[in-house]
Amino acid sequence: MLRSAQWCLLAGVLVLGLSILNASTAETVTPSLERADVLAGMAGVGLMLVSILWTRASPRSPEAVELEGEQGFVLSSDLADTVRSELAWGSHQFLTATSAATILVFWKGSVLLRRGLLGSGDFAPGEICRRSLQKQELVSLVKTALYPGKAEFDPVLPGLPSVMVQPLGQNGWVVIGGWSERCFSRSDERWLTGWAERLKTTLTVAESESESESESVLEAEEESLI
Repeated sequence: MLRSAQWCLLAGVLVLGLSILNASTAETVTPSLERADVLAGMAGVGLMLVSILWTRASPRSPEAVELEGEQGFVLSSDLADTVRSELAWGSHQFLTATSAATILVFWKGSVLLRRGLLGSGDFAPGEICRRSLQKQELVSLVKTALYPGKAEFDPVLPGLPSVMVQPLGQNGWVVIGGWSERCFSRSDERWLTGWAERLKTTLTVAESESESESESVLEAEEESLI
């Protein structure tokens, strides 16, 4: 509870207690005394209610968790320059402009990017990732302690207090872990959804261009053999 809310609660309890003490020690009960007791009681209860509403309106921010891992940037080597630039730019934005501690991009069975605090395990999508893929929407775990399937994100980084999972079409995911519980805002979620759509398009276009180049090389080799 905030210090100001604590003082407000204390004042309410004090007013209510003094009104009860005053009524219990009065020798005679007069209409004016009854009115004063009612008003004092309403004032005390009102102050206590204000303290409760004050706490709900200004909740204490969750504290950051001490996460174990070394800062790093691991990028797959067999990527097109456009994909590498997109991954580097997008991950940098999340790690510097949000409460993200780590980010992982998984595409067609392989990890393309790890950045931020790095885990040591091999990531394998689990039930939560499959659910986001099936629904084609972002899944936000604001407090991973409440989710039994949180263990699937331990290879990303053990002990993550919050996680966002965004599917990349039907072929992959972006997984972002935060420093504390409830650390990601609605704008962070919208930004992740938009960037994932852009990243999916970049990956698809790069693969199409790579396939076209491969076909051109094969045709050139066949012509040279003829």
